[in-house]
Amino acid sequence: MDAFDLLIAVLNWAGCAAFAVAGALTASRKQLDPVGFILIAAVTAFGGGTVRDLMLGVPVFWLQTPGFVGLAVGLALLTFFGAHLVERRFIVLVWADAIGMALFAVLGAEAAQRFGANPWAAVLMGTITATFGGVLRDVICAEMPLMLRREIYATAAALGALVFVVLYHAGAGRDVAVGIGMLAGFALRAAAILRGWSLPAYKARPARAYPDRPR
Repeated sequence: MDAFDLLIAVLNWAGCAAFAVAGALTASRKQLDPVGFILIAAVTAFGGGTVRDLMLGVPVFWLQTPGFVGLAVGLALLTFFGAHLVERRFIVLVWADAIGMALFAVLGAEAAQRFGANPWAAVLMGTITATFGGVLRDVICAEMPLMLRREIYATAAALGALVFVVLYHAGAGRDVAVGIGMLAGFALRAAAILRGWSLPAYKARPARAYPDRPR
């Protein structure tokens, strides 16, 4: 394993950890039992990567490395017993989710590139990797998925994946492309959190009145 492969492996573990904590904190808000904590943590950590791997037709990543499951279970149980010690858990959840999103957006695109995906497909796979775990988490917990709210979320994931792909094909080193892509995605998401940025929402308007047709 060369230095870049080691970096990717470390970032994958970090992304799974961030998303597992975000999922477990959502479970704490819903007052679930330990099994519920484990389920929501695992769905959040593995959901997007599982969808990506199935679409690419490659082995599902966490089935090849069972340690990911152990990480999610351990963090879920740790959160179950320690979440009450964390003040303003929703803020921690939001930032943990932002970190996981930034990591997985680029890692998903990088994985798609390794398996021969076209550049546009790599951006799409990165966005899916970063967002679909959170979508599944929110659906299971009966909440509006974060990706469908006005907040800038999927856009930040797409930006991170796009920056990585553009730099990669422009000849930048893979480590440089990964680092800048993650920074770009996280910076946009962080700015949206801190400044309340959001995309414009559709506003209802009166239906257009059509004149009566002559009989």
